[in-house]
Amino acid sequence: MIPIQQHYARRTDDTLRRAIARFDRLAPELREAMEYGLMQGGKRVRPMLVYASADLLGAGQSPVADAAAAAVECIHAYSLIHDDLPAMDDDDLRRGQPTVHKAFDEATAILAGDALQTLAFELLAEQPENAADTGRRLRMVQELARASGYGGMCGGQALDIRHEGKAIDRETLERIHRHKTGALIRAAVRLGALCSPTLQEAELAALSRYAEAIGLAFQVQDDILDITADTATLGKTQGKDLVQQKSTYPALLGLDGARRLAESLYQDALAALAELPYPTHTLEAFARYIVKREY
Repeated sequence: MIPIQQHYARRTDDTLRRAIARFDRLAPELREAMEYGLMQGGKRVRPMLVYASADLLGAGQSPVADAAAAAVECIHAYSLIHDDLPAMDDDDLRRGQPTVHKAFDEATAILAGDALQTLAFELLAEQPENAADTGRRLRMVQELARASGYGGMCGGQALDIRHEGKAIDRETLERIHRHKTGALIRAAVRLGALCSPTLQEAELAALSRYAEAIGLAFQVQDDILDITADTATLGKTQGKDLVQQKSTYPALLGLDGARRLAESLYQDALAALAELPYPTHTLEAFARYIVKREY
């Protein structure tokens, strides 16, 4: 974890705690399950990207950046809760702790994921301070909806399930992961950029290319770690992809080939950042972290 990521993680956690604290006692177990799924830990990768992108454009201290960072983490947490269910990946561990359906039950886990998804859009859509901000908030809602729905994360997950146990080519594997994993990472970077009222479309395009490269690199490195790391380090079941006969980059390209692809994507990310007329050290460091991390 790069040092500034800890600062961004604390800001995200503070916003999430405030959001959960607003709920009354209508359904205490559901509220507890939502908090459990949100606050288990994790690297807060996607909120960090929101903040770093917003900071780059001078908007990192704005309330809308806090809302966007928390919203994208709510979507990520909901997706993990549902991915872990028996009908999906059937995992017992997440971040070294029992998954939500194990700590509670399947019905509560489903509802917790549903409620976190809707909380994300509530946070983004809350009354802005002025009319100009309203337009940006609407664009951000649309961005997150596209990234998390049919044309993004859900569609990618459906493709992944459909091709489980089947031999697929690299093009299909990339299509799966650009949607399942990459779409939300891309949205996080773009949401941060959209926090700035002075954002230029050329800047957004460069940041999008950066995000697309690191989004795919993130999955490539995940595939590598599923082979090279142990369960204690990963915080989830090691080797699960192999057991479920999922196509992965190491399976398709070999371990060395997968590592070369991750490095190539890292260079693509740096090239995209080089187009921006700002100091991009934080985003560069994050791209490096993606391909060097060991958990």
